[in-house]
Amino acid sequence: MLSNTSRYAIRAVIYLALKGNNESKIGIKQISKELDIPTPFLGKILQTLAKHKILVSTKGPHGGFGLGKSSYDISLMDIVEVIDGLDDFNSCILGLKTCNDDQQHCSIHRNYAAIREQLKELFHTESIGGLAEHIKENNYSLAL
Repeated sequence: MLSNTSRYAIRAVIYLALKGNNESKIGIKQISKELDIPTPFLGKILQTLAKHKILVSTKGPHGGFGLGKSSYDISLMDIVEVIDGLDDFNSCILGLKTCNDDQQHCSIHRNYAAIREQLKELFHTESIGGLAEHIKENNYSLAL
């Protein structure tokens, strides 16, 4: 359901929630190395998130990235919407243009509609802060 780009974005934001602080920013090379994400690709992702105020970036020798707001105020949906858009949550899973709730719909529309609503709710309510807290409490690793 999620693109690799969204997965990388989510992992990077969780990483910043776990490792960052308000006084200093984390450099892209460190994030890239620890998460095993190609630096140029990660750079584009992080710049996009900074452009949408999810992250902040600072240039220079002590520059890097940090969270643009509290990790508990950043939902999974905030990230997915910026990176992939909302088409997966609003359009036909089979890609049919005539599929909708009103009249015509594909054979799996009714079953998938309920699941799609559950996913929307999950992505809106699950925060980066909550995920980071769970990862920290259970000593999970973000590395692949």
